[in-house]
Amino acid sequence: MGAIFNELVYKPIYNLLIFTYDVLPFADFGIAIIILTIIVKFLLIPISRKQIESQKKMNDLQPKIKELQNKYKNDKQKQSQALMQLYKEAKTNPFSGCLPLIVQLVFLIAIYRVLFNISNAGLIVEDAGLYAFVKNPGSINPMFLGIINLSSVINLNQIALRDAPQILLVVLAALSQFVQTKMMMQKKQKNISEKSSNDIAQVMSKQMLFLGPLLTLFIGIKFPAGLSLYWLVSTLFMIIQQYFIEKKTKSIVTNE
Repeated sequence: MGAIFNELVYKPIYNLLIFTYDVLPFADFGIAIIILTIIVKFLLIPISRKQIESQKKMNDLQPKIKELQNKYKNDKQKQSQALMQLYKEAKTNPFSGCLPLIVQLVFLIAIYRVLFNISNAGLIVEDAGLYAFVKNPGSINPMFLGIINLSSVINLNQIALRDAPQILLVVLAALSQFVQTKMMMQKKQKNISEKSSNDIAQVMSKQMLFLGPLLTLFIGIKFPAGLSLYWLVSTLFMIIQQYFIEKKTKSIVTNE
């Protein structure tokens, strides 16, 4: 399994990053990561679109789901059957959003490993992992716009003024994650009545709204800054994509 991951995910991403860095007229590792992120996100559009659409369908079904849960609250078997029938009629699957998340997690792990291995090698690119047509630039300049060292990790015990740009990057990544999660849950919150505010699903939704950004902060503090840059650009891409999907869906509903 590790060999498949290495050949199909890790090596293509590693080579694409090195190739992008090498062809840039200026040696900016951050710009190379941004370009890599946009390319990867464009390739994952069909998968991420499916995730967004699946989430939206489930949000739209929340009132009916709640109704069935209350109707068959004393008979779990009938409740399960009724819910499965509802999903079948709506042509949706409550677990269909899991696969896109797993795929995106695999790419996140791959990009983390790329950044970690480059940093661990002293920012020296080794020929062993490169394709024949990818030129080895030798050493990597880890600076982004000349102010953020993307190979560095925030040391909470020795925070200095020079760490401010990197801390800002981490905070922006967390805020973008909050906005993206809020957009995903906005429709769901509208569909759930105030009376069900203590419902487990509602409580979990509220927790996820803050757990996502907190996880992003943790990753930004514990791992190289390059991963925060990837996370920020990736999340901004998802926000824009989600906005246009929502806009397109509203347009279709209006025309009908």
